[in-house]
Amino acid sequence: MARPALGRRPAAILFDFGGTLDAPGVTWKERAWRLYRDAGVVSDAAVFDPVFYKADDALVGTVPATLGLDATVHRVFGGVSAGLGVADGWLTDRLAARFLDDARVALRASAVVLGRLARRHRLGIVSNFYGNLAAVCAEAGLSPLLGAVADSALVGAGKPDPRIFDHALDALGIAAGDALFVGDSRARDMEGARALAMPHVWVVEAGTPASPPCCAGDPVIHALDELEALLP
Repeated sequence: MARPALGRRPAAILFDFGGTLDAPGVTWKERAWRLYRDAGVVSDAAVFDPVFYKADDALVGTVPATLGLDATVHRVFGGVSAGLGVADGWLTDRLAARFLDDARVALRASAVVLGRLARRHRLGIVSNFYGNLAAVCAEAGLSPLLGAVADSALVGAGKPDPRIFDHALDALGIAAGDALFVGDSRARDMEGARALAMPHVWVVEAGTPASPPCCAGDPVIHALDELEALLP
């Protein structure tokens, strides 16, 4: 596996949240799609995707800043079920609970990794979120490890817009070239970091077909704890 294109140890590491810290390389949409598909609710991703995006978009900038992960996920799933015509509230709650159980397992593991990284690097999160990312990070026990939390709904710009990356970098007092970005989306995370000449590591779900990274030689990992072996 290739090492990051860094001549020296990065002063800061920035992470995406959904699909990176709460699941290794799997987006919220993909995780929700699998749950609804496996429950027999919908069999066509082309039907599911716009319903999910509508429910997801409806929360941006509309939720209380103090809303935690549990309530956030239940709101997303409530919107998805309504869009799919699911009247069974018990089913919606069950699917949301399964999503949350998996997320909490991943977040606990991520907190351990971030705790080790925080001894040598400044850390931050840059995420397209709803306006309550700080509360979600606090609930997950990540806040003491973070020097910056850039939530697109509060910053007013979402990845890959360089302004959201700059918001976190400015909070940390770090130049883009002295930071490393870790995320699961090629279009939002990798391309966004590349536009700022920020080294980047792509988190890809284990067992998925390999796709070319956005830059030749980019490191690809399948679990967050693989990141430590890549760092100078």
